[in-house]
Amino acid sequence: EVQLQASGGGLVQAGGSLRLSCAASGFTFDDYTIGWFRQAPGKEREGVSCFSVGDGNTRYADSVQGRFTISSDNGKNTVYLQMNSLKPEDTAVYYCAADRGGGIWLDEEWYDYWGLGTLVTVSS
Repeated sequence: EVQLQASGGGLVQAGGSLRLSCAASGFTFDDYTIGWFRQAPGKEREGVSCFSVGDGNTRYADSVQGRFTISSDNGKNTVYLQMNSLKPEDTAVYYCAADRGGGIWLDEEWYDYWGLGTLVTVSS
C-alpha cells in the first residue's frame, strides 16, 4: 500500500524557518518524483517544489525560489522541504505527492499518490 506522510508543519513568525518531511512507503522510492504542493485558504492548490529521486533533479515555483530547498534521504525514503525566510503568504496546508513518471512537474495532474497535509501558519 502506497503511503505518504507529511509532517513538520506548525506556527512560525515571519522570517522564520520550518522543515517539512514526507515519509514514503509502499513503492520503489528511487523511481518516483516527490512533489510538495500547498493550498492556502480560499485558493487553489499550487505546486511548490519537486525532487526526482532517481536523478536528483529539482524544480521550484518562482514564489519560493531561493527560500525553499528540497532534498531527500533515500535511506529513509523521505523527502524534506526546508523553508526559510517564511512569509505570511506561505501560510497553507502543505501536501506531498508521488509521481511514478519521474519527471519534475509542478502540475498536480502528473501525480499519482497523495498524502494528507500538514498546516503551516506564518504570522506577521
